[in-house]
Amino acid sequence: GMRTRAKKQADGSYVVKGSKAWITNAGIADYYVVMAITDPDKGAKGISAFLVDAGTPGLIVDKEEDKMGMRSSDTHGLTFDDMKLPADALLGEEGKGFVYAMEGLDGGRISCAAISTGIAEHAMQIAKEYSLQCTAFGKPIAKFQGVSFKLANMSMYIDAMNLMLYDAAALKATGARCSKLAAEAKLLASTHTTQICLDAIQILGGNGYSKEYNVERLLRDNKLMEIGEGTNEILRVIIGSAVLAEK
Repeated sequence: GMRTRAKKQADGSYVVKGSKAWITNAGIADYYVVMAITDPDKGAKGISAFLVDAGTPGLIVDKEEDKMGMRSSDTHGLTFDDMKLPADALLGEEGKGFVYAMEGLDGGRISCAAISTGIAEHAMQIAKEYSLQCTAFGKPIAKFQGVSFKLANMSMYIDAMNLMLYDAAALKATGARCSKLAAEAKLLASTHTTQICLDAIQILGGNGYSKEYNVERLLRDNKLMEIGEGTNEILRVIIGSAVLAEK
């Protein structure tokens, strides 16, 4: 679905026209890696990558996104208004941009798994401390199975998240392809962290619904992990395809 075009000129330079959405750090970056179509007839093999300086004429940083969560992360759209790039702005080979992007996604998905796991640990800690301090019927609410079972599930899934996260990271560190494992780690962590945050809010009751106790923010922040670097639906496509291709 990419529409941004980079048209090669007679002198070897490129003129880029189009736009991008949801670019992290777009408002503060000094350099950008921009993917653009250089050969519309070749599909994914017609996409190239370019290194663009922030001061390049024709590069326009659009308004900051007012997001549901991850509000400390700087996010903008970008517009390329006949942006001219020199020939040496091309990264690697022409037509290899999609390959470079796919190679980067595995690492990004492992990072997302790490973020979700950290959010889950934070949510559980808040819920645990609250359940030990808050009393009902003369005893801490942590003593009630309805609460302790929620904490037990949190601990189980967080341990599983950590194991899968480090397994994927270790495989990535060897230089081997880790697309299936990275997708599995992100899918497991992002999905169960959302539930852990919901359960933490439930343990805190009305206080969980208040911004004072932070768990509502953790829920909003983690929602991005179910969308960014490949939605949970896309991850299931990747995992399913890998499973069916295995001998």
